[in-house]
Amino acid sequence: MNASALELRELVKHYRGGEETVRAVDGVSLRIEPGELVALYGPSGSGKSTLLMLVAALLAPDSGSVMFGGRDVARLSSRQAAEYRRREVGLVSQEFHLIPGASALDNAMIKLPVLGASLKQARARTIPWLERVGLGARVTHTPERLSMGERQRVTIARALVAEPRLLLADEPTGSLDSKRTGEILALLRDLCREREMPGLLVTHDSDAVSFVDRVHTLRDGRLYEVPSTAEARLAATAG
Repeated sequence: MNASALELRELVKHYRGGEETVRAVDGVSLRIEPGELVALYGPSGSGKSTLLMLVAALLAPDSGSVMFGGRDVARLSSRQAAEYRRREVGLVSQEFHLIPGASALDNAMIKLPVLGASLKQARARTIPWLERVGLGARVTHTPERLSMGERQRVTIARALVAEPRLLLADEPTGSLDSKRTGEILALLRDLCREREMPGLLVTHDSDAVSFVDRVHTLRDGRLYEVPSTAEARLAATAG
């Protein structure tokens, strides 16, 4: 696998709200090296999710660039952006988007047939990921039979099963208890290191600082690095 750094260069995204301009992302520059997991804290409405959507090519910036794999993701066409998300991005969102009535296995492997895997290959590749997130005994369970935390773990397995080159996670532990939160954060950290992929984690969880390499906070659209674990915990609880 060719490892690539993620680099944001003077990224800007503003919104008009009546006569007011909301500076969701206002000149953000950030570089995340292969194998590095970086946490982004900030209060609700601070622009964290907007920044993540820009990196995922779900939003286009007003200006600036998102460099990954030798190209500017912000300049991709709609078709190219969809392909980028399918093949290169492991995106874990707050919303589960699971198919009712479909098993955890079918939900987790849904991306693989689109990428050319047979159903047999898709199942064989997906089961180890469900086992790794603690759902080995739940592969046949539908979302209706899973707890909220188990549903979240299905979405994490789904994001990782295609072996992405970039990890983006928006509050991935919001529905988990403290024990499972630690396990999932450790898993995300280890995967970034094992696969030499950069990871960006948006979270309010102060415990996440123990699992990441760096912590930043977003205030008024501007990015600030938090230099110590104690200060990172304060930034998290303030959000």
